[in-house]
Amino acid sequence: MVNGACPACGTRVLAGEAFCESCGHDLSTAPAGPCTACGACAVGPDGYCENCGMLQPTGRDHVEIEAAYSAAVSDRGLRHSRNEDAMALLPGGQGAVVAVVCDGVSSSPRPDEASQAAADVAAAAIVKRLADGDDAQAATREAVRLAADAVAAAARPGEDSPACTYVSAIVLGRQVTVGWVGDSRAYWLGGQSALLTEDDATPGTHMLTAWLGADAGEVVPHVRTFTTDGPGAVLLCSDGLWNYYPEPEALAATALHDTPLVAARRLVRLAIEAGGHDNITVAIIPFGQGERTDTTVAFPKERSD
Repeated sequence: MVNGACPACGTRVLAGEAFCESCGHDLSTAPAGPCTACGACAVGPDGYCENCGMLQPTGRDHVEIEAAYSAAVSDRGLRHSRNEDAMALLPGGQGAVVAVVCDGVSSSPRPDEASQAAADVAAAAIVKRLADGDDAQAATREAVRLAADAVAAAARPGEDSPACTYVSAIVLGRQVTVGWVGDSRAYWLGGQSALLTEDDATPGTHMLTAWLGADAGEVVPHVRTFTTDGPGAVLLCSDGLWNYYPEPEALAATALHDTPLVAARRLVRLAIEAGGHDNITVAIIPFGQGERTDTTVAFPKERSD
């Protein structure tokens, strides 16, 4: 570096200096561009501005996916500087659709990396296991194990462990298999809309009792399979949506009258308009559309075997 000023604090620095003697800024790192909050060219390799402390946004601020007649939308909302949610949506063999939603735990380091690793690893694992002949429940359990390992492996010496929640759905034939760890949710939307998951959290709070991460201990996912004989939709979401719209009937009123992508966009927009306090992620998988000519929808019954 030639003689000039520290990009973080403006103090004069000399060529060859590795750190600013005034503020300690690492002068060997290439500037990452100005901070979106304060304008200082002081964004460190960890994504935080060394001048004001703001975590910089990434290319995941708003993401949309369409696959296999299904759709997912994720948005950072209004209050967070970065989207720490992640999602995956993949077609599987024999007409299966696989969706995963993970919500990074904001109090942990690099929660966006944790959620993305978990979503990507889990979705790919489910598709592979189904192709190898595993049933949906076995595929889900293996996917959670691999996702938990991926998040745990992201931990660095001397820092707390990255962490995230997890929820997935496999729609295959007339069966819906959901798996979850944490408080991301799955809903059945139809004539008897219902919440399919139970939050791993202290009642009445957002204090998680289970999550993915190196400090999570043994991860034991909840896995359930339901069957249904009528059309409807499976919805996965992070708490950025259900904080504002927890009731299945309200979600169904919005999600069942448009294409999955339009419906997911609308639900995300409603959460933003309600306050957008958290990141918001919604995945919608239509189920049995066009199979019946009436409007009766049967609530999926949990498999007994």
